[in-house]
Amino acid sequence: MTTAKRDTYTPETLLSVAVRVFNERGYDGTSMEHLSKAAGISKSSIYHHVAGKEELLRRAVSRALDGLFGILEEEHAREGHAAGRLEYVVRRMVEVLIDELPYVTLLLRVRGNTATERWALERRRDFDHRVAELLKAAAAEGDVRGDVEVRLATRLVFGMINSIVEWYRPDGRGIAEREVADAVARLVFSGLRNA
Repeated sequence: MTTAKRDTYTPETLLSVAVRVFNERGYDGTSMEHLSKAAGISKSSIYHHVAGKEELLRRAVSRALDGLFGILEEEHAREGHAAGRLEYVVRRMVEVLIDELPYVTLLLRVRGNTATERWALERRRDFDHRVAELLKAAAAEGDVRGDVEVRLATRLVFGMINSIVEWYRPDGRGIAEREVADAVARLVFSGLRNA
């Protein structure tokens, strides 16, 4: 792990370093000393910005969750037939995951060992439930298959999307964000849509 040398840190740049270290070492395996070394600043400088590492975790997972919940407030997620709204939400989930890759990666790795992790897991379950309700509505409208149990279909869709954190690397030479979103939507909806 390389040590950054910076004279000043903002809460945002400190958060970025913390997320990188949490993803490399795991949240439980990260100490304030690890964060201090990675940031190239003293522990007391970190405490100038935050109360501790759990506050950094909460800020990080909040950023990921806010991005995901924000999708549900967008016009195309709220208006029209449920199947179209669902497809829009699935595409946007991929885009948010890629745009906020380190933050969503961290969110997907929390296990419930702290109050912040339990809060994040509860919010994730709420988001999952809202997407499942959209899938249920699309099935009720007859636009997607009704022969696949909604919770199972939702888990499979989320599994496909969430697996992107394991292989996608935005290095400028790989697969473009739009290509990933299009591929996920094609694979999901070619299997879900009624013929």
